[in-house]
Amino acid sequence: MLKTMQDLVLKAKELEPKTLVVAVANDHHVLDAVNKAVQEGIIKAILVGDNQLISETIDDLGLNRDDFDILHIVDKVQACEEAVKLVSQNKGYFLMKGYVDTAVILRAALDKDYGLRTKNRLSHVSIMEISSYHKLLMMTDGAMNIDPDVDTKQEIIENAVKIAHAIGIEEPNVGCIAAVEKVNPKMTATLDAEKLVKRNQNDLITGCKIGGPFGLDNAIDKDAAEHKGIHDPMAGEVDLLLMPQIESGNVFYKSMMFLAGAKSASVIAGAKKPIVLTSRADSTESKFYSIALSALVADLQ
Repeated sequence: MLKTMQDLVLKAKELEPKTLVVAVANDHHVLDAVNKAVQEGIIKAILVGDNQLISETIDDLGLNRDDFDILHIVDKVQACEEAVKLVSQNKGYFLMKGYVDTAVILRAALDKDYGLRTKNRLSHVSIMEISSYHKLLMMTDGAMNIDPDVDTKQEIIENAVKIAHAIGIEEPNVGCIAAVEKVNPKMTATLDAEKLVKRNQNDLITGCKIGGPFGLDNAIDKDAAEHKGIHDPMAGEVDLLLMPQIESGNVFYKSMMFLAGAKSASVIAGAKKPIVLTSRADSTESKFYSIALSALVADLQ
């Protein structure tokens, strides 16, 4: 069982180094994290973008230029396109956003001719080390899917379960989160949870166990569950929280990071290769952990 982000890093270091391609790489926090991953032997790095700006960023950080390959492309759109093509065409390569708008890199990543598009929906998966929880806790989706219906939630679960398997969780406990833990016909999240549990029981969703609806408290705290008369063995042992919509996922993630001091790694799943698409507000440490996570799942498809 992985209990800390360092456990995740050590697992990534057991593998042969993958190749990270950074689109528009002249970003200080991104390059700092990339350099750390290079030094740890997790990745090799190809930096795509304006050579002068990238070199200045490397010099500002006091890094060694010889540790990186640089592909000189000044135009940001073209840099994203070429980065995506490199990742799409080469085994063991994966993609990271640098100093460029998310919409630009996703447009390239989803191009039907050269991109990383699959039949699967893209979704955001986070893994967090929280001091009050006894193991790493996964959460989805706090960044990509705004108001998913039950079929979309199934795809989101399936993407996250692949990530869980890749980090060594053979049959993750998936807790469907709602405001209450009883099915209420006026609360869509509870109805969706009931349907997802039945699909899991009927082997329409495999590789995991699904429970719910859960309030957040009884999903992650066994005493809170027992106090409410909930005796589901999954209570207090959830590996993956399925959030009902983007607002709850986003608020939970940021609450854990900025109020609870959590450590985190995040990845965009559902494409041919993982995409490291961290927020500008994420720390260098979080970006590094996200690189390590993505290196672990680079060959999933």
